[in-house]
Amino acid sequence: MNFRRQEQKGMIEAIDKDNIPRHIAVIMDGNGRWAQKKGAMRIFGHKNALTAVKDTIEGASDLGVEYLTLYAFSTENWSRPKDEVNALMELLVNTIAGEVPNMMENNIRLISIGDIKSLPRKCQKNLQDAKDKTSHNTGLTVVLALSYSGRWEIQEAVKQIVKKVADQKLCAEEITQELISEHLNTKGLPDPELLIRTSGELRTSNFLIWQMAYTELYFTEVLWPDFRKEHLFEAVLDYQKRERRFGKTGAQIKS
Repeated sequence: MNFRRQEQKGMIEAIDKDNIPRHIAVIMDGNGRWAQKKGAMRIFGHKNALTAVKDTIEGASDLGVEYLTLYAFSTENWSRPKDEVNALMELLVNTIAGEVPNMMENNIRLISIGDIKSLPRKCQKNLQDAKDKTSHNTGLTVVLALSYSGRWEIQEAVKQIVKKVADQKLCAEEITQELISEHLNTKGLPDPELLIRTSGELRTSNFLIWQMAYTELYFTEVLWPDFRKEHLFEAVLDYQKRERRFGKTGAQIKS
């Protein structure tokens, strides 16, 4: 354990504190495969994933990251076996409620994106209670993506904009990229500079489609339940080696 702490300390010292991503998004993948490797049911993987969540939140706080978005449950996940979905929802309910004291102690604010109304009522209540209690915290903002998908989010934004046009509160010429962003679930949040996906899968799986136009993508073979601070630090160190050009040339960025 001491060696691990020394390793983490060395990695933190190697990280450029002036080049920390303001917003990191994470696709937490591999819980089921992790459990299957151990001959256990998939929910066992979801339960053990909580350690990874806590460690990642702590690591993000250590670095001074402002926003950490965790893809906890997609709209597509509703099609999974009913027993797994029910167990996962129960786990979410209990975890959210149990983590409020820790969030308060560490000045963490919790918000959510997604079709929250589709969640079980108890889950909705615990989530809203946690959001209300942590709303005045000023440290790391943790964004839980629950019953979320990028296409669903854009669809909902289009509906809102079309209604405003129909009600003559908006004309087509006023529809800009900025206006679309203001109608997304992530209104008020900066776009993520870094996306981390675990388990070796090389896709973004309908996550923050609009917001990730210029996000740096980082993929790791580590299964989510095994993900720890040092893996987060590795991702940030890799991010800091990249040149973010936003359509410009390297020479323009350096000038």
